[in-house]
Amino acid sequence: MPEKFDAIVVGAGPAGITAAYCLARDGLKVVLIERGEQPGTKNTMGGVLYRQMLDEIIPGFWQQAPVERHVIDQQWWLLSEDSAVKFGHRNSEHDKEPYNAFTVLRAKFDRWYAQQAVKQGALLITETVVTKLLRDSAGRVIGVETDRPDGELLADVVIVSEGANTLVLEASGIKPKPEADTMAVAVKEVISLPREVIENRFQIQGDQGAVIELFGDPTLGMVGNAFIYTNKDSLSVGLGAMISDFRRRRIRPHQLLERFKQHPAVAALVAGGEIKEYMAHMIPEGGYESMPPLYGDGFLVCGDAAGMVIAVHREGSNLAVTSGRLAAETVVEAAKAGDFSARKLAVYREKLEHSFVLQDLRQYRHVTPVIEQSPQFLGTYPGLLNRALQEFLTVDGVPKRQKEKRIFRQVLKERPVTALLGDAYRLWRALG
Repeated sequence: MPEKFDAIVVGAGPAGITAAYCLARDGLKVVLIERGEQPGTKNTMGGVLYRQMLDEIIPGFWQQAPVERHVIDQQWWLLSEDSAVKFGHRNSEHDKEPYNAFTVLRAKFDRWYAQQAVKQGALLITETVVTKLLRDSAGRVIGVETDRPDGELLADVVIVSEGANTLVLEASGIKPKPEADTMAVAVKEVISLPREVIENRFQIQGDQGAVIELFGDPTLGMVGNAFIYTNKDSLSVGLGAMISDFRRRRIRPHQLLERFKQHPAVAALVAGGEIKEYMAHMIPEGGYESMPPLYGDGFLVCGDAAGMVIAVHREGSNLAVTSGRLAAETVVEAAKAGDFSARKLAVYREKLEHSFVLQDLRQYRHVTPVIEQSPQFLGTYPGLLNRALQEFLTVDGVPKRQKEKRIFRQVLKERPVTALLGDAYRLWRALG
């Protein structure tokens, strides 16, 4: 007879660990199943963790968690082939507790976070692949099947937080295989550098951190971006773009990453570093329109598995943590009522609707499609802006009025007035 739990959580990423932690804290018998050797070994993200969402679950977590640096400096760069336009925000308020965000390395952080769930009473099972959801004769989810001998586990409810690679949802008929134009692939290297070198190059000190998001040339104008995040004694350097674009351009992600590191504006930041890790992962970029059913008889879906990523704001982990918490709250309420039907679990979506999660996902649901259909945003405009500034800032005896006319003519040559107005309108509509 398979072992019976109150709840099974599939996937030990931020969403799954949060759900398991909250369920165990509230007295439910919960098992957290992770396919990797340890939590974090199969999970990848750029490396920025926002404080507030996790602080609501474990107050002051950063004082004990293995975070890298607290972020005080956020920059956005628009790159052409050989130049960069830079702007950013440095905030002294983010330099003091409770802080706004941290850089993290998932292998360290997820392992620590999962142990906090274990301390609350959750059972953590690693190196175990969930192959599908089990259903009873009425179609209600009653547990999971794993790749272990006699590997069936039963539960009143299953929370699926398996990440972007939604094999369990697909095998169970809940979600179709995603289209290439709704998924991005990202590659990342962790590059070791002495702490003092990092602090000097990024103008930070102590545990201060900086993050840089780069657009345009790093992805050859494809929908996506590159990033550089500071850790204690390493940099997280990577980029991502839509799978469909990589196929169309016939370029491999790691080739693009190598090219990015050689850019004149980037090479000096990574110079002398030693590559310690290389990883690749998928990111669901379909947004609100591509979300699977979030609940059904005996199951809930949260985190990346539910498509909860807002690429335009570099947000994913905060949505994952919040969705995991709300999923757990829903399950606790269902357990008290002894009702795990879809009707009862629908409260989960209501909770998400009242949170920032679905409100933000709905607001930005048109951004990715608009940028996909308008390659000039990441292709033409970064180069155009860099050339305009080069012209204006070059002191060569040409009157500024004449330079302004040159810039204006160049802009109109590449994007006529009607096109400029159309682009502005489409972007305004997409941003809500």
